[in-house]
Amino acid sequence: MNQAPLALFNGSYLGNKPTGIGVVARDLVAALDPQLVAFLDPLGGSRLGSISIPSNLNPGFGSKGHIRRLIWTQRQLPLLMKTSGAQFLISPLPEAPLMSGVRSVVFAHDLLPLRYPQLSPLLAYHLLYVPLVLHSSMKVLCNSEATAQEVHHRLGIPIRKLVTIPLGFNQDKLQPLGLDRKPFFLVLGRHDPHKNLAKILDAISLLNDKELQVWFVGPQDKRYTPKLKQRAEKLKISKRCRWISWVSDEERLRLLNSCQALVIASLWEGFGLPALEAMACHTPVIASSGGALPEVVGNAAIIVDPLNPHSIADAMRMIISDITLRIKLIDYGIKRLKMYTWNNSAKIVESVLSEL
Repeated sequence: MNQAPLALFNGSYLGNKPTGIGVVARDLVAALDPQLVAFLDPLGGSRLGSISIPSNLNPGFGSKGHIRRLIWTQRQLPLLMKTSGAQFLISPLPEAPLMSGVRSVVFAHDLLPLRYPQLSPLLAYHLLYVPLVLHSSMKVLCNSEATAQEVHHRLGIPIRKLVTIPLGFNQDKLQPLGLDRKPFFLVLGRHDPHKNLAKILDAISLLNDKELQVWFVGPQDKRYTPKLKQRAEKLKISKRCRWISWVSDEERLRLLNSCQALVIASLWEGFGLPALEAMACHTPVIASSGGALPEVVGNAAIIVDPLNPHSIADAMRMIISDITLRIKLIDYGIKRLKMYTWNNSAKIVESVLSEL
């Protein structure tokens, strides 16, 4: 008779083209002990002890996928917990069954939708459902001290329930390739307002070198992307901008290895995983002072004022012109990375489960 797992890891958010939380779910579960944690797998992988679940619950299916996932979480997930015999549920985002007796451990990556609320069908989800999940969970895993403090102060989650758990990066897929650096800066992520892409456009327009470009790689949004492209046209830098909705892991690795620097000029980040990915590729990072970014990058990045395009542009000029600085940032980044591995993250999760 097979022994019941200690916990189930909810992989319902994971799709074929993972970004953000999807990447965290994929890479963290791979580092967890399969004897302790069984994976609710929507992709039909071969992980030991995985349990198949529907594959149409992720953000790739838009609002329908989101609604299906929430209904599945409330109705089907408690049944899976019961039949598996697992004591706990681990969720890579603040989603869990309510009023079902399920004992959950959930991740809180940031509270951006509460910090920067937008009128959308998801507003009630962020204002009502997410706080309920966080309050009802046994532990809340926060990816930075900045996130933990915000969860505590904004939502009143007791400090005793909060555990800071630095994330990791995929060391097998992210490494230096020795490619020639090309004249472009790389920006990774969605086109949400808090990503502050407009100020990056303003910064590029301030650079005299017209050969320098900025490549925006991430899901586009019909609410925001057209306005960003219009801004580029108004600044007369349209030809210096590339907009790419999604790239494979292989292409992402190539871009990280061939750009001048990664630019994260967000108004706020709960962690900033792309910064680690850039460091792993020996690529300099230009990071905002917002949120957890200074906490994550330490002295391995140029910290800029996200509200000041001149601050961002000055950092870009320094990266281009100062080879000594580039080498120093790369060296600091290599040392910094030792703090961030999925194995370390997995050990913290397993320790939390054992204590519970």
